Amino acid sequence: MELKRPYLLFLGDVPDALAAKTAIGIVDWRKDWCVGQMRLPGCNADTGLPDMDLQQATAANAKTLIIGVVNSGGFLPDHWIEPIVAALDAGLDVASGLHLRLEDIPEIAEAAKRNNRQLHNVRQSDQKFKTGQGTKRTGMRLLTVGTDCSVGKKYTALALEKGMKDAGLDAHFRATGQTGVFISGRGVSIDAVVADFISGAAEWISPATEPDVWQIVEGQGSLFHPSFAGVSLGLLHGSQPDAFVVCHETTRTHMRAVKHPIPTIQQVIDLTIDCGKLTNPDIRCVGVAVNTQALDDDTAMRTMAEIAETYGLPTVDPIRTGVASIVDRLRQEFGL
Repeated sequence: MELKRPYLLFLGDVPDALAAKTAIGIVDWRKDWCVGQMRLPGCNADTGLPDMDLQQATAANAKTLIIGVVNSGGFLPDHWIEPIVAALDAGLDVASGLHLRLEDIPEIAEAAKRNNRQLHNVRQSDQKFKTGQGTKRTGMRLLTVGTDCSVGKKYTALALEKGMKDAGLDAHFRATGQTGVFISGRGVSIDAVVADFISGAAEWISPATEPDVWQIVEGQGSLFHPSFAGVSLGLLHGSQPDAFVVCHETTRTHMRAVKHPIPTIQQVIDLTIDCGKLTNPDIRCVGVAVNTQALDDDTAMRTMAEIAETYGLPTVDPIRTGVASIVDRLRQEFGL
């Protein structure tokens, strides 16, 4: 799916910033794609964009209303239906990362039909995927992988795209999750793809390109997570990465929502190479990205230095330090 820009971000009346993390992520990386935010009374989240009503948004040339929120169960509150219908009547498309399909709400479906507007359900792609073939294809690819889920794979991939472009490389972020699709404007939520077609969807996300083009593929889950390893493996095989970066959060002792311990960075490197060699025998690790949000500056810098020394790899926090050292390693490894 491809979303028309610019965006108007709908925050509803969510209770806090965490519930609006999709909208906030869009603003962090694609602020220039947005004209403003639309909030209902009682909303306690704020992206920092101008508050707009629909008349102001259409005057600013908004094309798509993004439902930029997450909630437990992925439902759409009844009192949000009226402003969404109004957005369709005002000429905007509507895109949602919630679990439900917008078409399943009769008022929204009817409004889209009468206004000839598009409804985008980012978690349910209409694209038909083939099974993965594993055939070597042209172009270069980098995948972010993790010691756990929710450790910064998306932010690392986006930071690498920017860092590589700043270094004069031809780099393109490839989205595999709902927030990433909003940030990219295209892509597929890989965890919503039927299992047999995950690797094929990953091939579709990162197709053959010119030899010097780098596609930076957003990772999902972890090969060590009992809930999400299947998605992670299919994405690894299909994206066929030449390089990968391990993403890690330093304060965890167990993987999210399960009792399994966090694997070591070396275990992730070894398993990623062992599994990745199926579709790219030359796969290699080029760095470690550490999420140091919970650490003070001194502890963060000391932790990154220790990891770099232990594994002999450039180690960064994409937010705190940038990714220049990983980009430099990429250029050395691949003669860029």
